[in-house]
Amino acid sequence: MSPQTTEEPYEAVINGLQALVDPAYLTHDPAALHARASALTGRLKSLARAANSATRATKNLTAAARHDMDQSHLGLQNLLYEKRHLEREIEKCRQFASVYQDIPLYTLDEFKVLAPPEASTDDVLSDEHQLLLNRLSFEFVERQRLDKMKKELIQQKEELLKESKAKLSTMDSVKTQIETLVKVASEVQKKVDELVLPIPTVNADTPG
Repeated sequence: MSPQTTEEPYEAVINGLQALVDPAYLTHDPAALHARASALTGRLKSLARAANSATRATKNLTAAARHDMDQSHLGLQNLLYEKRHLEREIEKCRQFASVYQDIPLYTLDEFKVLAPPEASTDDVLSDEHQLLLNRLSFEFVERQRLDKMKKELIQQKEELLKESKAKLSTMDSVKTQIETLVKVASEVQKKVDELVLPIPTVNADTPG
């Protein structure tokens, strides 16, 4: 209900009530005046209820519109936040330095010579992405092979060191035994020398 259509009935009812208190109506039938006043009062109350309903409806519409606007604003803020987040993630991806960039690889010429033929076909060489994948794969296999060889050499070295230590220990043991035997022999010789009487020296001038 528009303000104009609401004000006009209000004005008509108010004018009607004011007219009832005009001195010109003093000679009219009181019952008729009372009925007229009751009718106008009822009409006024009806208009007031209609105005209140219209006000509530307007408030509800305003609240709904404000809620929709708030939801739209919130949705827009969420989209802007998501947009900024995606932009940051994209920038991170652009600036990301992958580990493979720091891995020293075989040169392309070395790769062509050392890698299996199927890893360096013309189709592969014309595809930079696939070529890089094949080079990384070959590098991985080569490093596994070299690592295995390194471990085998380390094991051989440890076994040789162990064997060398065992031989050195045996030599030390033999040396100790020899020194012990020499010492014992020396002591035995000393005791023998003490027990054996010295042979008298024969004088050549003494007659026989």
